[in-house]
Amino acid sequence: MKDELTLVILAAGMGSRFGGLKQVEPIGPNGEFLLDYSIYDAIEAGFTKVVFIIKEENYELFRKTVGERIEGKIPVVYAFQDINDIPDTVNLNCDREKPWGTGHAVLAARNAVHENFVMINSDDFYGRDAYKKIKEFFDNSTDPDCYSMVAFRVANTMTENGSVKRGVCESQDGYLTNIIESSIEKVDDKIIATPLDGRDAFEVAPNSLVSMNFFGFTEKMFDALKSGIVKFFDDNKDDLTKCEYLIPDVVFEEIKNNGKKVRILESTDKWLGVTYREDKEHVVEEIKKLIEKGEYQNDLWQ
Repeated sequence: MKDELTLVILAAGMGSRFGGLKQVEPIGPNGEFLLDYSIYDAIEAGFTKVVFIIKEENYELFRKTVGERIEGKIPVVYAFQDINDIPDTVNLNCDREKPWGTGHAVLAARNAVHENFVMINSDDFYGRDAYKKIKEFFDNSTDPDCYSMVAFRVANTMTENGSVKRGVCESQDGYLTNIIESSIEKVDDKIIATPLDGRDAFEVAPNSLVSMNFFGFTEKMFDALKSGIVKFFDDNKDDLTKCEYLIPDVVFEEIKNNGKKVRILESTDKWLGVTYREDKEHVVEEIKKLIEKGEYQNDLWQ
């Protein structure tokens, strides 16, 4: 349905972290996680459903810790990322515990999502502007072959405590043409991107746009994921120990070979996240400022 928009949250890595690792440390004054604020922003923007991608063995813990305080605010569905959820043709002849990547995670939602949807990371704070802009995009889009992506100015996505992984965007006429997945860090007052594929490092301007896995898709993306994962396993059949099926790779296959477009929507909001233990104090203070400005209630879900 055109008016429906689902938020798909990649949270399969969270269950094992509830013991206090940095990604799920409480940030808000009443124990809220960053994903609480993401869901609140999505509700405010007009999203109509939330799908959590989690590990099945963590369902009870996750629901008790996160889900129950959300379920009364918006319809919630749980989908399970299972390492054995792979094409029948694949002979998994290796010992592997790590999931197959973001593409595989989103594919886990195929039976729960039958409308336009937006995927996000569970441990990133993107700001309300991103949700408003992507909701507006889908409200006005009539092209099922046009996806969207919210991009952020690189200077607004960094931490003072080390490098971050970001996708440096290339575009033409407002549409995505390439993402260079990179490690980005300030070096002598310059922002340096080091591509993860081994290419030479390069300088990026502070206003350069980067991707942080904030993509908007039509339901057609599931067809691309289903066919793409067959090719992924075929291409990597000789070494399945470390390979990952990643959303940006699927997106570019869609752009290059299947006639899809990805509209870039720019947000000027600042990203927040606890990439390093030292980041937490800053994130807590920034959330506190937003509460004082009236953007959020002190007790978010009261």
